[in-house]
Amino acid sequence: MSAALVEVGIGLAALALAGYLAHRVSLSVIPAYIVAGIVVGPHAPTSLFGVPLTLVPETEFIDVLAELGVVLLLFFLGLEFSVDQLLADRRRILAAGTVDLALNLGVGLAIGLAFGLGVVPTLFVGGVVYISSSAIVTKSLIEQGWIANPESGPILGTLVYEDLFIAGYLAVLAALVAGGGDVATVARDVGVAFAFLAVLAVAAWGGTAVLDRAFALESDELFVLGVLATTTLVAGAALTLGLSEAVAAFFVGAGFSQTGHVDRIEHHVVAVRDLFAAFFFFSIGLTIDVTVLPSVAGLLAAAVVLSTASKLVSGTVSGRLYDLSPLRSLRTGIGLVPRGEFSLVIAALALSASGPVREVVPPFAVGYVLVMSVVGTVLIQHADRVTDRLVPFVPAGD
Repeated sequence: MSAALVEVGIGLAALALAGYLAHRVSLSVIPAYIVAGIVVGPHAPTSLFGVPLTLVPETEFIDVLAELGVVLLLFFLGLEFSVDQLLADRRRILAAGTVDLALNLGVGLAIGLAFGLGVVPTLFVGGVVYISSSAIVTKSLIEQGWIANPESGPILGTLVYEDLFIAGYLAVLAALVAGGGDVATVARDVGVAFAFLAVLAVAAWGGTAVLDRAFALESDELFVLGVLATTTLVAGAALTLGLSEAVAAFFVGAGFSQTGHVDRIEHHVVAVRDLFAAFFFFSIGLTIDVTVLPSVAGLLAAAVVLSTASKLVSGTVSGRLYDLSPLRSLRTGIGLVPRGEFSLVIAALALSASGPVREVVPPFAVGYVLVMSVVGTVLIQHADRVTDRLVPFVPAGD
């Protein structure tokens, strides 16, 4: 127990120092937190001038803190949304999500095939390249003040679509890793997961009065505990059923968004969110071994260049589907560039495989997440400069 406490203390100190340095040079804290995890984590570099740097191993306790970070980030994302709005935008979400899927999964599959990886490794690479990081995108939107902007609509809609799609995609990949698996079992598991999601969406849509009464508590302490307990339990149940805990937390937040408790949640729970979110980004750094990156350098370079371009294009098309201006549409594409947690989930699944899947996918995924988290957050931070150069190339529409 004492060792775990020391490790968390070292993690907090590394995060505080990295965040301070990032603020000093006017950079986003997200890549700084990831680099902090690399520096003090179990992988190379393990020492500097004879001073050992392996101070924090990958532990289940850190993983739980990181999981809570994802859950709370997506809860706050849902807090800015509503189930009514989600249902009203369902056709645009379907259209924008399908464009995003076709372009970005297509680019990932094309890269895998071009590098001769074979069918199964290519499916893994396609998933890694396809899905944006809900956690990093959400943190960036909040950090840059985009959450109330028009482009947040297609960004959030696309993230929801991606998270729903990836739940089924992961089931398929798991079956392939298991040697083909039982198609009926996979179909049943996916069906149960989506049935749970449907129930959760209905509860979020129709449970406003219940939430209003249940959380009308005088004690701020009990209020915060109640919100955290509700969100964590629902997210945990979703994860147990094979569904994204991020999607579940999003719908819990959407349910609270229709109550009178939004301001109170934003006032009292935001600091808890930021603490656990920092550990999420830190945990990404703990998983990254920079020494394996040269083995996949060509694949990584191709994926970074092509998938950045494909996200910009698909996001811009999505923005136009939402009738946004060329500038806002391009910002939609910029907002979807970061990759993160789901790509690492796919990498973790690849570790249980053998052959090219195990040899190629994990090092590619961790390198890709590191680069794309930096590229994505920097693009968002300097979006005005990017849009000034690229908006003239976006069709104005009607």
